[in-house]
Amino acid sequence: MDLDTLLLRYFATDNLAALDETALARGCEQLGIDFGVETEPSRRFALWVLMEALGMAPPPAEAFAKDPALRAAADDWLRQTFRLTRDG
Repeated sequence: MDLDTLLLRYFATDNLAALDETALARGCEQLGIDFGVETEPSRRFALWVLMEALGMAPPPAEAFAKDPALRAAADDWLRQTFRLTRDG
């Protein structure tokens, strides 16, 4: 999944700063719904990463309770993201 494609699908723009609160909320709602029904692991992980970037992702233990490999990948993603943010 390509980030620009995801942004266009859920927000009809690749510039989230240009969205009003209603459009952002509507896109986030649809993203959350799609995450909840997605069954393909890599697509589910990509949706979770976007949700995490938007500050709306459930914790990995909750999001990937039935898939230890994805839960570990999400934990690793969070650690690496924190490290990049911390180290600048």
